[in-house]
Amino acid sequence: MSKFLYLFWNKQAGWAPQSPEQMEQRMKTWMVWMDGLKQSGHFQGAGDRLEGTGKLVKAKSVSDGPYAEAKDTIGGYIVVQAKDIDEAVELSKGCPILAGEGMVEVRPIASM
Repeated sequence: MSKFLYLFWNKQAGWAPQSPEQMEQRMKTWMVWMDGLKQSGHFQGAGDRLEGTGKLVKAKSVSDGPYAEAKDTIGGYIVVQAKDIDEAVELSKGCPILAGEGMVEVRPIASM
C-alpha cells in the first residue's frame, strides 16, 4: 500500500455566501465521505481546511499569496492509503468538492 495526498482545489469565482443550514449540510457531506475512507482503512492522515491567505516565498522575495488573480486555490488536504494511484483516483471520485467546480489533485507521497 502507498500513501497519496489529496489536494482540494476550489474555484474562487462565483463563490456565494451560504446559509448556516447550507454550511451544515455541506459539512455533513464531507464527514460522510471521510468517515467512509476511515472505515475502509484508506484514511491515513488528518487533513485540514486551509485559509485563503498566506505568503509566497521565492529565493529573493516574499509576497502575499495566493495571488489575487488566481482562479483556483488549494482549500485543504488529506492523506489516504491505496494499493496504487488508480485506486487512489477511484476513491477521490466520491469527494463532495466534485459536486461543484472543485477538483481533487491526487499526488503520490514518496517513501523515504
